[in-house]
Formats: sequence, structure tokens, C-alpha cells
Amino acid sequence: MPDFSLEDASGAARVAGVDEAGRGPWAGPVVAAAVILDRDGLDPDLALGLDDSKKLPAARRERLFAALQACALIGVGRADVADIDSMNILGATLLAMGRAVSALGAAPDLALIDGTSVPDLPCPARPVIGGDGLSLSIAAASIVAKVTRDRLMSELALAHPGYGWERNKGYGTPEHRAALETLGVTPHHRRSFRPIRKIMRMSSALTQHVGLGRGG
Repeated sequence: MPDFSLEDASGAARVAGVDEAGRGPWAGPVVAAAVILDRDGLDPDLALGLDDSKKLPAARRERLFAALQACALIGVGRADVADIDSMNILGATLLAMGRAVSALGAAPDLALIDGTSVPDLPCPARPVIGGDGLSLSIAAASIVAKVTRDRLMSELALAHPGYGWERNKGYGTPEHRAALETLGVTPHHRRSFRPIRKIMRMSSALTQHVGLGRGG
């Protein structure tokens, strides 16, 4: 279970945990969160509930997200599909993380970054592999990022029905793949991702074949 061991060992007064959600999906933005927990105001029960967002059911993530608003300084950043397609998913993830730290309003003394790469930040930063299972600050950031992105995907699902984004959150599920084959690619799909490129090539080839058939 995550705790404050990494924060304490750093010796820094204000430590931000930073994590992202949405690196793997075929559609939608990547969202990052930076969280500085108020350790004096942190409810012990809330601390015990914080964990890697992927290990928690959606209802519990929502409750933790709401509770964190009262005992944490939170910044959220995102990188949209245009960013992902122009600079690749790692670059876009680091961009979103930088935006999340900037959204805190004041630079922390240290940022603990989940993963192996560190964004360009106005403060010292340290990568932590599996950080959302080790640091309470990173675990909190993982929950904020996940809940924020899930809500964004549910909103996009209303504008683009049929892809199941309210359920699959843009990941490449069979439902999502089938919808792509029948409904086509939306502006929110990541064209730099191989499955989307493949579907677009197939669609283009089919269109050309139909056009040649009509012309003949």
C-alpha cells in the first residue's frame, strides 16, 4: 500500500505526486494530475483508501476524488489528440504532466513522477516506477487523472454515440473496433496509433475500390 515514505525521505516541504491516465486508448486526450496533499488535514481513512487508480472500482474512485478536493492542492493538465499525433504519446504525456504542475499555481519543492520519464518542470523531479502503488501523493494524482479523463470520455460519448466511450473510455475493445469499422474515424481518434492507421487505410482502399467499380 502507498504511504509517505518517499515524500519523507526526500526532505522536501511541498511534494507533488504526478500521474497520468489515457496513454493506451485509441481515442481521447491523455490527462495528467499533480497533487500536493495537506498531511495535517488528510483524514486517516482517506489515506488508507488511496491506491493505484487501476486497482479501485469506479464508485470508490469517485468518492476519493470528491474527498481529495478538501485536503489537497490539485492541478490538472491534458494533451489532446493533435498533441499526441504530432509528438507521440510519451511526449504528449510529459506535456500534460507539465501542464498539471503549472496548474497547481505554485511550483512544489519536488515532484514525484510515476514512471521512468520526467517532464520539463520548474522544480526538481524524480521518476518513480510503480509510484502509484508506493507514494500517497502519486496515488492521489492517479485517481484525479483517471476520474477526470473518464468524465471527459463520457462527455465525448454523448457527441459521438456508438463507440461505447462511456464504457471503454476510448480503449481498443471489440465494441470500439466494430464501431470504427461501421462508423469510421472521428476527430478524437489518435491517427498516429497503428490500429487507427490500419482502419483508415482499409477504409481508403475500400472507397477507391468502390469508386473504380462505379467508373468501370
